[in-house]
Amino acid sequence: MAKDFVKRSENYSEWYNQLVVRADLAENSAVRGCMVIKPYGYAIWEKMQHALDEMFKETGVQNAYFPLFIPKSFLSREADHVKGFAKECAVVTHYRLKTNEEGNGVIVDPEAKLEEELIVRPTSETIIWSTYKNWINSYRDLPILCNQWANVVRWEMRTRMFLRTAEFLWQEGHTAHATREEAEEEARRMLEVYANFAENFMAVPVVKGVKSPNERFAGALDTYCIEAMMQDGKALQAGTSHFLGQNFAKAFDVKFLNKQNQLEHVWATSWGVSTRLMGALIMTHSDDNGLVLPPKLAPIQCAIVPIYKTDDQLESLNNAVDPIVAALKAKGISVKYDNRTEYKPGWKFNEYEFKGVPVRLAIGPRDLENGTCEVCRRDTLEKTNVPLDGIVEYVEKLLAEIQTNLLKKAADYRAANTRKVDTWDEFLVEIEKGGFLLCHWDGTTETEEKIKELTKATIRCIPYDAIEEEGKCILTGKPSSRRVIFARSY
Repeated sequence: MAKDFVKRSENYSEWYNQLVVRADLAENSAVRGCMVIKPYGYAIWEKMQHALDEMFKETGVQNAYFPLFIPKSFLSREADHVKGFAKECAVVTHYRLKTNEEGNGVIVDPEAKLEEELIVRPTSETIIWSTYKNWINSYRDLPILCNQWANVVRWEMRTRMFLRTAEFLWQEGHTAHATREEAEEEARRMLEVYANFAENFMAVPVVKGVKSPNERFAGALDTYCIEAMMQDGKALQAGTSHFLGQNFAKAFDVKFLNKQNQLEHVWATSWGVSTRLMGALIMTHSDDNGLVLPPKLAPIQCAIVPIYKTDDQLESLNNAVDPIVAALKAKGISVKYDNRTEYKPGWKFNEYEFKGVPVRLAIGPRDLENGTCEVCRRDTLEKTNVPLDGIVEYVEKLLAEIQTNLLKKAADYRAANTRKVDTWDEFLVEIEKGGFLLCHWDGTTETEEKIKELTKATIRCIPYDAIEEEGKCILTGKPSSRRVIFARSY
């Protein structure tokens, strides 16, 4: 464990901040609220990108790229949209600098003011729908299924690396359809993609559901979401998919000639996940010894550390390990043989443990004589002596076992911290313990906002699998037909 590394039980927030930096994932930049994603952290994000990109394309989605800048007038065309993002927008007003009178600095050139101010994209619905107007004339042009990998800017005042930064990386899908039914189906389909990715790659169990009207995306008719529980009991919104109806098509006058030869507005969706998933990955699995990574997303899945005293011993180990490395790579396993001489084995053990490498092998001269090596799995820190004969198959099987175990462990934690609550007094006690509270709610925004004001808890979602049952709202006592999930969140 790294020296002075704070424990989760002592200060969860500081534990997270320290882990991000010490595991070489990211660091704060010279620009307030922005981060530098370091190579190790970016390697994880690249693995996320690659997996998601393949999943998107399997549904027919194609990648494109749209401008970083949005004319200010575009943002104002959809009333709910501008209201939702106005406070977070960064605005470009000038296009040139010049030296000051003293000649020792630069100032904005007042003569270089833009005719129309530009917004640095907080999201791209407006610029994309202004483009789709040029692409769509007939039902034959539909559907359009586009995604872009990009950066966005939302001028957050309180920031935390990966979870909430002024600039972050994400993907945003924007689709256009001929019918309401097709658009709603697409929005739900992409949420299933996100849920599949979260559980099968990130090993993060999620609840699929619909946002309450108060929590839905600005400009959407419905927002579907996946919600995950972090180890401190707080919720984290891990992905959203929005059914936008015809709002943006009407705002930008995007019409098509249908099969009946009639003009009508196009139906739309948008959906996205961001580098916030990195925060979810860290806070779901990691421990007091550092990062814990699911094998499918680990940049290094297996590290091999030689234990030796002499150059001859190292050479013998190199000769023995080289074919193992080759065989692991042939299986598609990312492996690092760390035979650097400037670091001692103990330092390497700590480094790979802290960076969350799923499997570590240690092998020395005596191990070679015995035909064995020591295998340590990061999720449980268990060590086992394993025969070198068959070690490749053992590692392959162990990686799959670790992936499964991490999902089960997280699911068990969520189950143990999900509780039904039926009264306001009980809610006030239980919300302080964290976790997901399944409660009846009267369906009004007023009640939802009052509960948030009193407890800082919000409705995370109305679960897809919510059972129809008669009940009474925890705050007002009014009738309710199903339970929703309340939690405090990131």
